[in-house]
Amino acid sequence: MSTTDVPVFLAAGVRTPFLKAGGAFSHLDALGLSVPVAQEMVGKLAGARPDMFVWGSVIPNLTWSNIAREVLLDARLDATIPSFSTVMACSTSMVGAFQAAGMIDGRGRNLAIVGGAESMSRVQIGFGQNFSDWLREFQGARTLGEKLHHLIELSPKDIRLWIPKVVNRTSGLSMGEHTEITAKQWNIARETQDELALASHQRAVAGWEAGFFDDQVISLQTPDGLISRDGLPRKNTSLERLATLKPAFDTTSGQGTLTAGNSSALTDGAAALWVGSEEGMAKLPPGTLTVRLVDWELASVDFHTEGLLMAPAFAVPRLLARQGLRYEDIGLWEIHEAFSAQVAFHIKAWEDTAFLRERVGVEPTFGSFPRDRINPNGGSVALGHPFAATGARILSQAVKELATRSKGTKAIVSICADGGLGTVALLEA
Repeated sequence: MSTTDVPVFLAAGVRTPFLKAGGAFSHLDALGLSVPVAQEMVGKLAGARPDMFVWGSVIPNLTWSNIAREVLLDARLDATIPSFSTVMACSTSMVGAFQAAGMIDGRGRNLAIVGGAESMSRVQIGFGQNFSDWLREFQGARTLGEKLHHLIELSPKDIRLWIPKVVNRTSGLSMGEHTEITAKQWNIARETQDELALASHQRAVAGWEAGFFDDQVISLQTPDGLISRDGLPRKNTSLERLATLKPAFDTTSGQGTLTAGNSSALTDGAAALWVGSEEGMAKLPPGTLTVRLVDWELASVDFHTEGLLMAPAFAVPRLLARQGLRYEDIGLWEIHEAFSAQVAFHIKAWEDTAFLRERVGVEPTFGSFPRDRINPNGGSVALGHPFAATGARILSQAVKELATRSKGTKAIVSICADGGLGTVALLEA
């Protein structure tokens, strides 16, 4: 689906460092991670204000329902800025960008802050539904007799905790277990996955050493000291080291290929970006690099037949076909790496003429996929994957990289999401 008639632009925002869950950010919840990012973003406006504040978090929390509003208020930002939350698993802050783009009208809604955060270190544990029901009834009892009656009705088997798991509710399988199934269906070798993971780490490390992330990552003070860099990229990894790791999800068949080394880690972090009209972008500091949001696509598949993370394999060809583009016309590919295997079977699907024609429903006229144009500054396997923050992180990286290239250069940004969902953006310098 195309954006509104008002041209919409994106500008890179800022984010926290991304750290592995259980690390130096383990004292911060999603709000605590989000507030400094929101404050840094608004601080760049020199007294101007955004017209919207869009935020998301995937992991549920009983303390809030609209995290966007809570972030805005805790950050002591202008309370008259409308703020709303969104959620679409790993695509959360990307779909938030699409929502904001659709609301940019050039008549008062010109600039939005969009972002998200995830604290995998502080996942809230609750009571099971039956025990929760009983507690509410017990608290509502007015007399001692009523309370004693409720005590008699309490069943010991109902006294249990509800602990959120990183699994799909319908299937009961984790993302990694689902990806193992799809990797086997598409014959994705372990060596291919490890090569992609190594490239992700090497490019992320090189990006940090070249200063690519210096203006995108803010520093946070923690009990462990000032944190200014991502904690996951490994400078010393190698194919030999990756090959020693044991399968993490299929541990019994002897054919498991996904490991801790070629999968994204549970990560804490927050990220944001700018979405706006030309007038809105004028509020940003002089020299801010922007790119145009040309088009976008949402996709959904039946993951019982297509694979949980296969939606971008459908979304990208449909978007390119609509725009009359081939793979070679895209100068930059930013592909979310939930798992290296997922990147590999997306590419394999994009080059499979039968899949494109019979499953996607487009003519396979796209050519060979340019593997050397993927994630030049690293992807989620190396940088980390705080679910709701990944969209803003990957879009910001794409914006910064693309904006330095020649006018008219195009980028595809692709994210797969739990539930058989996916989002894809087409950007242009």
